[in-house]
Amino acid sequence: MVETSSATPGVTSRREATRQKLYEAAVTLIAEQGFSATTVDEIAERAGVAKGTVYYNFASKSVLFEELLRHGVGLLTASLQEAAERTGREGGRTVDALDAMVRAGLEFIARYPAFTQLYVAELWRTNRAWQPTLMVVRRQVVAVIEDVLRTGVARGELSGEIDVSLTAAALVGMVLVAALDWQSFQPERSLDDVHAALSRLLQGRVGGRG
Repeated sequence: MVETSSATPGVTSRREATRQKLYEAAVTLIAEQGFSATTVDEIAERAGVAKGTVYYNFASKSVLFEELLRHGVGLLTASLQEAAERTGREGGRTVDALDAMVRAGLEFIARYPAFTQLYVAELWRTNRAWQPTLMVVRRQVVAVIEDVLRTGVARGELSGEIDVSLTAAALVGMVLVAALDWQSFQPERSLDDVHAALSRLLQGRVGGRG
């Protein structure tokens, strides 16, 4: 019993490390050449594992992709949530929490550009088997921002006329599109520079400053 319990964390850790390699290999390949053109053999080769390892961890390429979406968006959601909570602990206002979330989003995109490109591309497709999964994970990201907006309205820090759901979706879209434009067409700009530009927009429109 003791031997089994002590070994389990090691086994779990190794499996998570393997799955992480597969996620990174899959997202890079699919971003480069598309889902249909990417094979399980290529994913295994890029990850440095045997083909059977892919199927041991994921039933199919589609399942791997669905789990990749959940994994990536889970990381993004956690980073946004942490940014908002940290701002709250430091006594910041709602608009400060939103600004911290904008920066956290930019940092995530800068760290995982291939995943972000893939995620945005898949949002526009309607014929994928994983469309329901995509809608669920999109909802997770938007919901985190909605919670902050509702708190701001309840505290009187934001106007009660704000359309919470649309504003939250717009903020997510602003960060995604601005960051992809930054990386694709203005890579010479720093993250601080891009954040400052979006921060001014946020402070003026949502925060109510001119």
